[in-house]
Amino acid sequence: MDSTSPSSASPYDMVSGALGRYMPGEGAAAAGSADQQDDSAARQRVDADTALGRPEQILGAVSLDRDLRITRCNLDAPVFAGVEAVTGKPFVDLLPPWDVPTVTRRLRQVLETGEPHVARVQRLRRGDGSELVVSMSILAAAAPQEGLTVSLIAMARRLHLYAAETAIGTSLDIGETAQSLAESLLAWGDVTAIDLDFAVWTGEVVTGQPQERIRLRRAALVPDRAWPDGYVTPGDDLPGDASRLLSQAIRRDDAAQALVIPDREAIERVLGSPRLVRALVPGDQAVAVACVPLVLDGAPPVVLGVAEVWRRADRPFEDSELFDLQELVARTSHHVDLARQHQREHTQVLALQRRLLPRSGGDTIETASVYQPATPDSAGVGGDWVNSFPLPDGRTALVVGDVVGHGLGAAATMGQLSMEARALLSAGLAPDEVLEHLDETVSLLDDAESGLAAGYSALGSTCCIAVYDPVSHRVALASAGHLPPVLMPPGGPAGPVAVRPHPGLGAEFALREPYGVYAFAAPPGSLLALYTDGLVEDPALSIDEGIGRLADAVSTVHPWDSLQQAARRLVSALAPAHRRDDVTLLLARMIGYRKGDTATWRLPARGDAAARARTLVSALLEQWRIRDDTRDSVLLVVDELVANAVRFAEGPLTVRLIRTGHGLLCEVGDTGNGRPRLGRGGPLDDGGRGLHVVHGLTTRWGVRWTDTGKVVWASVAR
Repeated sequence: MDSTSPSSASPYDMVSGALGRYMPGEGAAAAGSADQQDDSAARQRVDADTALGRPEQILGAVSLDRDLRITRCNLDAPVFAGVEAVTGKPFVDLLPPWDVPTVTRRLRQVLETGEPHVARVQRLRRGDGSELVVSMSILAAAAPQEGLTVSLIAMARRLHLYAAETAIGTSLDIGETAQSLAESLLAWGDVTAIDLDFAVWTGEVVTGQPQERIRLRRAALVPDRAWPDGYVTPGDDLPGDASRLLSQAIRRDDAAQALVIPDREAIERVLGSPRLVRALVPGDQAVAVACVPLVLDGAPPVVLGVAEVWRRADRPFEDSELFDLQELVARTSHHVDLARQHQREHTQVLALQRRLLPRSGGDTIETASVYQPATPDSAGVGGDWVNSFPLPDGRTALVVGDVVGHGLGAAATMGQLSMEARALLSAGLAPDEVLEHLDETVSLLDDAESGLAAGYSALGSTCCIAVYDPVSHRVALASAGHLPPVLMPPGGPAGPVAVRPHPGLGAEFALREPYGVYAFAAPPGSLLALYTDGLVEDPALSIDEGIGRLADAVSTVHPWDSLQQAARRLVSALAPAHRRDDVTLLLARMIGYRKGDTATWRLPARGDAAARARTLVSALLEQWRIRDDTRDSVLLVVDELVANAVRFAEGPLTVRLIRTGHGLLCEVGDTGNGRPRLGRGGPLDDGGRGLHVVHGLTTRWGVRWTDTGKVVWASVAR
């Protein structure tokens, strides 16, 4: 059976099949083509139908072969009178010459991809030189036919107003909104342009009346053709003197009205400069222009820009046409303002996300990241975050997370969790402790009902935190519902890190379990990949297969490859073609400190520990050829830290000295759990000045917690 069952056919296949049945065979098509020669009789039928109150037929259809030639057509509706569709002729013969490249590109794109091109405003040429505005849809021909089916719906004036307003409101992008408005206005002219106030284009607030010299930028221009040098095209700022023409339409005390200049002579007289004529007038032919301001109602009204409609001078603008122009622009001005507001919010959120992206890896680790939000639904922002930053004690934190959903709300939640994670890690908390705090934050602050209504929720967010120690060359990792990182040791191959699954942040109490810390070796040259599920999820593969593909791809990264280029290559190879989720990847190449730049000693917690530590450190500093003043500061800092550890803690002490790129890092670890604090001792007190000494001699100092106690660290500049 040749016909496709309704259950298996796509909606576009069904429409294409119905249009195919709507068209007669080749003989009938030729006869219909001959009937169309009598234009006056067809137009009389239109008038008769209108007088009798019959509905006007506005649907036509054309079949094309793979060479874009007409094979069949049904343009018998009187409204298509004069449109000469002849079997065997190229379809583009029906188009104005300047539209041929664009429409040909669209036709071939549908042939190659099968994806329909639906409801675009188009003009068709009639035999008498006039033009007909239609809504044109291009669909692949329904099986078993080959080629294309083109649907043509003649745009009655009120129908066009409704369709145009509906189309213009479908995007929050300023450029796309302006382009949709320009395409809709093409029904009244030969060339249309949208010029917006510069503040609208950049998303800034527009208030009050414009100044004497307004600043306009071209946002849209149709049709798409090659324009002469000097003509203002989208993205270009209009010359300042152009306000002589356009400001007359913008600065009006009464209600916004279209300003019409009927011929080229009057236009040149108003502009007063050949340079401005080349910049604003489309072509050398005689032209007329209608300028319609885009105005938001208010007291005073807010002017967003101006729409220009250009056409031949032998077709003067009728009052009814100007009324329709003003009505369409007035109906759609608020869409332009919504796009402006979205642009402002979008810019702010993108600035937030850019601040959260890793800057550079530093001396002990190299990092690179790629972030690709799901589009267009998320408008370029989402809930994934990735960050890497040096901790004050010389280690490096790597964080990746995923908030459920997309858009501004998800990005705001992402920013809150990311900043909290950074603050807690910088304060010395271990990765598992940081996740515990994030879990509490999500549980306390998330409003699940309003969040889900906006398309996101913090409940169920995932996060993975890894902290790299460049001295021990080990990584401590904790995960809350996140997919396991992929590690490639020197020489490879890469594979996922064995991490026990854990629920996401904000899980119900019954599901909560203690967060575990997983430590593993990462020798110099190791490559660690942290990512979000958008990179490895594919409907055709299991999640384990997706992670396996990522591991295979990571294994191909050479130690000498540029890490940023490698990250882009991996995302390009692995990210699904049709993404439904944000894609995030963080690559970290471990470098660490050289063995000769670090030293560690274990000392018993006895009274002579401080003296012993000074002797060991002094010998090492002499070997490193450290300046005398820096050496004295380091010895005093070590003495105070060891003395405090002996006094307030028990068990063995660990003293570690690290030579960094900018100074020396001193660490003293003990088994105590008390937090050292700067006291407010008086001038006659016997003690309490040790930390004040450390504070005065160092650039930074702090505490980090370990499984067995704590480590007090201090950084001394060289």
